[in-house]
Amino acid sequence: MLENLSKTIESIAKIEISDERKVVLQPLMDYIQRKLNVDEEIRLNFICTHNSRRSHLSQIWAQTMTFHFGIQNIYCYSGGTEATEMFPKVSETLVNQGFQFQKLSEGLNPVYAVKFDNNQHPIICFSKTYFDDFNPKSNFAAIMTCNNADEGCPMVFGAEARFPIMYDDPKMFDGTDIEDEKYAERSLQIASEMYFVFSQIK
Repeated sequence: MLENLSKTIESIAKIEISDERKVVLQPLMDYIQRKLNVDEEIRLNFICTHNSRRSHLSQIWAQTMTFHFGIQNIYCYSGGTEATEMFPKVSETLVNQGFQFQKLSEGLNPVYAVKFDNNQHPIICFSKTYFDDFNPKSNFAAIMTCNNADEGCPMVFGAEARFPIMYDDPKMFDGTDIEDEKYAERSLQIASEMYFVFSQIK
């Protein structure tokens, strides 16, 4: 694990998860545990409307926590009901928290390689629809990270399970004096909940 990221995770481990949020996360934990118990691969697709903020934060932190806890055969993805771009403040926030980002392409929707460890394959991130060819077509869990996607997507084709674990959108603070603070806060909330989820897996 990258040194600065390890320090961030040490602080994340001390964040308390409310009983209310534990109830929200429990079905996802049960799903992961059931699949691992029968040695099945697990594909988690984190979905939000624009695949620009919360879904990317969730994908990156979830994949990182699987590595942190040494859990094999879990593959994390993200997507939206439409494609836009990974909002630049997301990468800036994650770099500040210890990740390494490499921009692989330019343009309106850049592709990034996100590293959490010097020797592990990077997480590939760019904005895409949840049904993009980059993402799994079947046998995956759809994890809805925002209300709009949950309400606007009554059916997620190919998903074998669906889990709403919504997060407030940091976008509402764009351009304000507390933008940096609120993006960091949302990232750490998501990180702490992904830490909790995978810490419970046996």
